Amino acid sequence: MKVRKAVIPAAGLGTRMLPATKTVPKEMLPMVDKPVIQYIIEEAVEAGIEDILIVTNRAKSAMDDYFDYYPELETRLNQAGKDRELHEVRRAADLANIFYVRQKETKGLGHAIWRAKRFVGDEPFAVLLGDDVMRAKKPVIGQLIEAAEKYEASAVGVQHVATEAISKYCSLKVEPLEERIFRTTDMVEKPRPEQIFSNYAILGRYVLSSAIFDILEDLEPGYGGEIQLTDGLKKLCQKEKMVAVDFEGHRYDTGNLRGFLEATIDFAMEHPETGAWLKEFVRAKAKTL
Repeated sequence: MKVRKAVIPAAGLGTRMLPATKTVPKEMLPMVDKPVIQYIIEEAVEAGIEDILIVTNRAKSAMDDYFDYYPELETRLNQAGKDRELHEVRRAADLANIFYVRQKETKGLGHAIWRAKRFVGDEPFAVLLGDDVMRAKKPVIGQLIEAAEKYEASAVGVQHVATEAISKYCSLKVEPLEERIFRTTDMVEKPRPEQIFSNYAILGRYVLSSAIFDILEDLEPGYGGEIQLTDGLKKLCQKEKMVAVDFEGHRYDTGNLRGFLEATIDFAMEHPETGAWLKEFVRAKAKTL
């Protein structure tokens, strides 16, 4: 199996980041010098993805504009001799073949993924959640693709979550296959204590077979009255092989203020223009607290 396509669900309302997200999509909030969603697209491209579908809504046309050419701006930058800035503006538009489809109703993550059915066709495909940024030496979605291709199975990215926090995620039933890779045969969304299978939870990355679309199409609303992707994955892993990959890397939930600030600070500390200054600034600021 060869994974060539990716889907990025980015149709959420961003309620955890209000009031900023009233008019600015949460995926377009600047994290150092790039919007959040660019980091996610760059991860997919680095893993060999060629075509990317972003699932949006009617309030998120800014994403479409951002990943397009801007002749007037490019001309000004060229005339001003700002070659680096011109390169970066162009590079964003040329990262990948990017397509868009709208989720016309807010019906949950499962429904957003289902909207990608025509784009994907019968191929396996990657899913990268639009507010989960990964910091890793090897692209996290690439780690999943390798496992999916090796086992000819769908794959979900997981990490170990504290028992007191697992109720905020989903809990997977797992059996070891090799180091950091498990077979998964069941899962439950936001489990009560008696429902917990393990402390492994899915965190923002998937490689799925196209069989998920027929499952999602007939799926009844679940938690919160929405079409839950986890409910679809539960049926998929009981129908086909699925592996869970305990990926190497750090996940930032940039859809909430603390996660967004953590990611911004960490990436800024590695940026050549801000790293040295920020580290010194933080040291000096800490002495005054």
